[in-house]
Amino acid sequence: MDTGLDVKQLKRGTNKWSRIVHVYTSMAALLIVLFFGITGITLNHPTWSIGDSVSRSTVSGMLPFPAVDKGTVDFLSISEYMRSEHGVTGAVEAFDSNGTEGSISYRKPGYQADVSFSETTDSYDLVIEQQGFLGVMNDLHKGRDADSSWKWLIDISGLLLVAIAFSGMVMQLFLRKRRRSAFAVAAVGAVTMLILIWITLS
Repeated sequence: MDTGLDVKQLKRGTNKWSRIVHVYTSMAALLIVLFFGITGITLNHPTWSIGDSVSRSTVSGMLPFPAVDKGTVDFLSISEYMRSEHGVTGAVEAFDSNGTEGSISYRKPGYQADVSFSETTDSYDLVIEQQGFLGVMNDLHKGRDADSSWKWLIDISGLLLVAIAFSGMVMQLFLRKRRRSAFAVAAVGAVTMLILIWITLS
C-alpha cells in the first residue's frame, strides 16, 4: 500500500475542496459582507447623519369603542384600530395596564410606535417615530426588533464568514511560497485584536 500516494491524494483533495468552499461561500456572502461591513462603520460613528433623518408624529383621539370590555382591556381591538386607522406597523413588543391607563408598544428596525390610552375615557395618544435609511440599516445590522427570518440570516451570515475564514486558512497551507508570510500576517492581526480588546476592557 503506497501511503505516500494516499497522502498526496488527500492533500490534493483537501486543497480542491477548500478552494471550492472558499470561492462559493465568498460569492454567496458577497453582499452580506458588504452590508455588514458598511453598516459596521456607520454604527461605529453614531454622529454621522448622511442620508438619515428621524420623523416623529403624535396623534390624539378617541377610541370608537370601549377600551375595557367586560372588565378586561381589549388590547387586540385597540391594536387593530391603531393599525387600520393610523397605519401602525411592526410587531407588538409589549402591552400593559395599571387599572386606569393602558399602553401598547410596536417595534421593527428603525421604527417604533407607542400608544397610551385611558381605560375610563377611551382617549388615546399615539407617538410614532420613524428613522431614516441609515437608522434602519443600523438596526438591521444589530438585528434589533427584527423578525425571526432576519435573525436566521444573521446566523447564516456568521456561518458563511466562518467558512470563508477557515477555508482561506486551509488554502494557505498549500501555498508554499506565501504560507509563512500569510500566517505571519494572521498572527499579527490576532495579536493586534487581542491587545485592542485588552485595552478596551482594562
